[in-house]
Amino acid sequence: MAHMARTYDKAQEPRDPIRLLAVRDTPLSVDEVFRAVGDDAAGGTALFVGTVRDHDGGTADVTRLSYSAHPSAEAELRRVAEKVAADFPVRAMAAVHRVGDLRVGDLAVVVAVSCPHRGEAFTACRRLIDDLKREVPIWKHQTFANGTEEWVGA
Repeated sequence: MAHMARTYDKAQEPRDPIRLLAVRDTPLSVDEVFRAVGDDAAGGTALFVGTVRDHDGGTADVTRLSYSAHPSAEAELRRVAEKVAADFPVRAMAAVHRVGDLRVGDLAVVVAVSCPHRGEAFTACRRLIDDLKREVPIWKHQTFANGTEEWVGA
């Protein structure tokens, strides 16, 4: 039996599935995040878009909202993304969170995950947004129509 030489395929070397992570004070783009997670080996892409709503938990109408982030927020976002990538067959992922003053309807956060199959893409995307909201130091300051204010923390 003849020995067959294996050729090295650069496409098979390990690669970082984290394509885009950012905390920014400029408007977010669903298209930018979706493009960042394009991958020919992915059969499913899950995308979550968080928008500013006009109320919070049945309390008075929200009239103003501002997000602030700790300087470590992007590093923490990377740590969260790396955990998700380690637990799921992620082909590509992206997460962008907005800071600064936002209006009702503005995009506050956009995350997306591409995986070989839709089920794991949904689960990984859910874990990414849930862990981002729970662990990344980004805080929301809300002002309500009745004059009350509150901070909501990560």
